[in-house]
Amino acid sequence: MVELEADGSEPVNFDLTEDEEMLKALAERFVVDQYDIDRRRAYVATDEGFGRENWALLGELGLIAAPFAEEHGGLGLDATGIATVFEALGKGLVVEPLIDAVLLAGRLFAATAPEALAAQWIEGLLAGHKRLALAHAETGSRDGSLWVETSATSQGDVATLTGTKAYVVAGAGADGYVVSARTGGSPGDDDGLGLYFVEAGAAGLTATRWRVADGSVAVSLTLDAVPAVALSGGIAQIEEVEQVASLARSAEAVGIMQRLFDETLEYLRTREQFGTPLGQFQAIQHRMAAQYTALEQARALLNYAMVTQGTPEFASAVRGVRAFVAPAALELGHEMIQFHGGMGVTDELIIGHGHKRLLVISRWPDSPEAALDAYANAA
Repeated sequence: MVELEADGSEPVNFDLTEDEEMLKALAERFVVDQYDIDRRRAYVATDEGFGRENWALLGELGLIAAPFAEEHGGLGLDATGIATVFEALGKGLVVEPLIDAVLLAGRLFAATAPEALAAQWIEGLLAGHKRLALAHAETGSRDGSLWVETSATSQGDVATLTGTKAYVVAGAGADGYVVSARTGGSPGDDDGLGLYFVEAGAAGLTATRWRVADGSVAVSLTLDAVPAVALSGGIAQIEEVEQVASLARSAEAVGIMQRLFDETLEYLRTREQFGTPLGQFQAIQHRMAAQYTALEQARALLNYAMVTQGTPEFASAVRGVRAFVAPAALELGHEMIQFHGGMGVTDELIIGHGHKRLLVISRWPDSPEAALDAYANAA
């Protein structure tokens, strides 16, 4: 028998399913086994900004496959499962690009690829043997706005793409790219925009690597009559996967916030000034209390977004949690750095690593101000 709330409604159930509990435990075990600050520093220093061996391990553990639909061999994780896993990975400061390669490029490819092409790639993607990146943003894009100048010309069953994709996050070392291009219309139009698949070694494709603030490695793609396979869908499919990716970014940010807060709390308990632990100074206690409140608010909004999946409120809830978490995470990171003094910004402490990741999460693919505007417009 279900015990009802005072207003007659059923209470919200935040209990995880067996699969979600298992995946959370796997994510936490992966962090314990594979991550400390020295190994994280080594992963970031690689040409791709993460550990290839770790990517294969994530495939073996099923963490790559889990967000894919069941029809593609995944578990079809819902919002609760995705947020739970990515909060755990965020707390571990994991550098492997699961959001960009799996939630965005991988799921978009699986949902739009022709059957023959999907048969060639899906198994390798889920197993961690192959990896895709989404090539959508261009130099005219501002705060997540639509701006695509890359053109597509059909020649029988094959299309050719010409243009430049300046910001392909986690694109270094990718085996293929899901590319947006248009057959007509203006750069900001929904109409005329399509999706295409390009293999990394395609003729006419040039990838230039560059480091992002958090140490990850993105690429700029130049496409000069590059052969491509047409996928189904367009901007609507990109927005659909981006919605889930935005939820995952917020969950990752909450996990990082928790890690930075816990590390700083322990530091304040042990670091002494004038013979007294820093944590006993009232001014510091007040500032830590304020950040704890912000962290709990962020988690509450994240929980609300989880339980609205499948309802008309989900899109607005996802925008709302991002609008709050993006600036709140930056503020918490700044405060934790201040408590550690000059050491807080160095690679010697996990605080600096976490804050750099928060900088990227909070400003990509849009700024906190743009996220707040989107939330206000959706309300």
